[in-house]
Amino acid sequence: MLTLYHHGSSTCAAKVRFALEEKGLDWEGRYVDILAGEQFSPAYLKLNPKGVVPLLVDGSFVLPESTVICEYLEEKYTDYPLMPVDPKSRAQVRLWTKAVDEELHPACSAITYVVSHRHTILRNGVGSFEDFVENGDSAGKAARLLKWQWIQEGIEAPGAKDKIRLYLDYLDKMEAVLAKSKWLVGSRFTMADVAMAPYVNRLAALAMAPLWQNGRLPNVERWFKTIRKRPTFEPAFTKWLPDGLRDEMFANGQKSWPDIQKLIS
Repeated sequence: MLTLYHHGSSTCAAKVRFALEEKGLDWEGRYVDILAGEQFSPAYLKLNPKGVVPLLVDGSFVLPESTVICEYLEEKYTDYPLMPVDPKSRAQVRLWTKAVDEELHPACSAITYVVSHRHTILRNGVGSFEDFVENGDSAGKAARLLKWQWIQEGIEAPGAKDKIRLYLDYLDKMEAVLAKSKWLVGSRFTMADVAMAPYVNRLAALAMAPLWQNGRLPNVERWFKTIRKRPTFEPAFTKWLPDGLRDEMFANGQKSWPDIQKLIS
């Protein structure tokens, strides 16, 4: 049995859940509450010293890193393939997954913190800056300092607006591609769609669907509606986000929407 350590608000974890469901694999979830700091427990750090989710356990094999996990699942479990056959299309899929890892995920982390998670963390108690830096994840002191600024200053934190603009640029890139094809790589659902879906869904969870609605990005809107209709969407996304967190993220997003709207006006 495959075991996935994950959290409902983690886009990386959602990506792996989506791949697991699309490939029809049996798996069990071990929920790690990253907003309460459970990823820093000694037991979890023994499994994943980076203190992040997701983490896949397949028998005695322990594998971190969401993109690597998805590639492992694709190569080991060949039913219901999510990669195209021809090399050019496979390369196009990898361009999307590489963009997610290198650019879109850091931008998503920024927008999630400055719009919503900062309120949850502040309510739970973040402690002193020294505590936050010393007891945080393994991303490095500079990265933890940046996250501290997101928590304390929100959208006005240094670089936050640039990250959000980069995120919005990717919606425009999607719109251009989807104007010519049903999916992000040709006429077939692929790992590119698996990789991007959690990041568009994150915007919807933060009450930011107006970024593509009302004719602004009609092809992104069509693509996301199709994604949401897939039978794998509910068990990959909706099932694992607690109602309280879902409501809180949406409410926080509504409060932040005027600031986001200014960036696209």
